[in-house]
Amino acid sequence: MSPRCAVRVAEDPADREACFAVRKEVFVAEQGVAEDIEYDAHDAVAVHVLAVGEDGRPLGTGRLLYGEAAAGRTGGDASVGSLGRLAVLRAARGLGVGAALVRAIEEAARARGLTAVDLHAQTQALGFYERLGYTAYGPEFQDAGIPHRAMRRTL
Repeated sequence: MSPRCAVRVAEDPADREACFAVRKEVFVAEQGVAEDIEYDAHDAVAVHVLAVGEDGRPLGTGRLLYGEAAAGRTGGDASVGSLGRLAVLRAARGLGVGAALVRAIEEAARARGLTAVDLHAQTQALGFYERLGYTAYGPEFQDAGIPHRAMRRTL
């Protein structure tokens, strides 16, 4: 199903603030992640993507780290990007918004010459990412008190 939304790179301050507001709603308010660890120095250099509904309201967001910013998450491989902070508002889940965001992040990775994308998936979301072509590797680990697994997709 094609989502009724537009996904774009968040280039202006209003779009970036919308991305941060979605993350605050999903990760901080809903999942209990401490606000001081939700936002980090990588936000300044990441490629942020934003999904907005037909009415212009934000529905979801995600970010791509690449180069030096991604090195700690990709084993230092400069050809691999790191997808993260993927969040879709509760009312928009199940509508294809998350998949559209992942594909937009992958397109941003391709545009930067990357050959693969890694991510750290909450274990409850493994099936979602597997359906999009990602493969889990390595052991389960805790991040912000939530179980995760590393995953990768070759582009």
